[in-house]
Amino acid sequence: MLPADITLILPTRDEAHNIRQFLASVPAQIRLIVVDASRDETPDLIETLRPERTLVMREPGSVTQARQRGADLARTEWLLFSDADILFPPGYFEKLACLSESAVYYGPKLSTDRFRAYYNRIARAQALSHACGIPAASGSNLLIRRDALACVGGFDLRLTCNEDSEVVWRLRRAGFRVSFRKDLVVHATDHRRIAGSRWNKTRHSITRCILLYTNLMPVKYRTYDWGYWQHRDG
Repeated sequence: MLPADITLILPTRDEAHNIRQFLASVPAQIRLIVVDASRDETPDLIETLRPERTLVMREPGSVTQARQRGADLARTEWLLFSDADILFPPGYFEKLACLSESAVYYGPKLSTDRFRAYYNRIARAQALSHACGIPAASGSNLLIRRDALACVGGFDLRLTCNEDSEVVWRLRRAGFRVSFRKDLVVHATDHRRIAGSRWNKTRHSITRCILLYTNLMPVKYRTYDWGYWQHRDG
């Protein structure tokens, strides 16, 4: 896959403190669609710092709605979903050139500064879960073929978190090949949710994912985030 085959889709909300370094890690030839719900200067910074090959849509809504809106606007074969609090390390996009056999690729999110051991444990858990037949994808580092996403109806817009894992489970159940690449690493730069409580964040994700995967979560609870964003917004 070539850079021209990829659109990077980025939901943003009050990311002025993260966006400069995020944009600096994205090659100029990659198309970028930003769906922004900020109350700060995030969209203005993006338009100033990266005016070329960038579309900024200022629309309120959840992160799930933003990811789907970006997917609807994209016209490339591949959609790369990420978040503003990560960095793409050197060589990341070059690694995408050899990927083509699967409809979905995802990789780990690690840290080069704080909480390295925590992120490493999560990455090992991702690899183990995938080996057991249950993909553990993250929207910070998720590549999906656009036609495959459309085939399963896109993201579940009722979800305000865990939408990334849920859509990949549906893709796999629909027969699409899903691959976990340990070498396809991104780096986290904002650790507020983890700093607030690593245990609470982990417990939250595991509980919700089990309920979603087994289809035991009542429909009315899909719209609740159970406090997922409280440490991020604080």
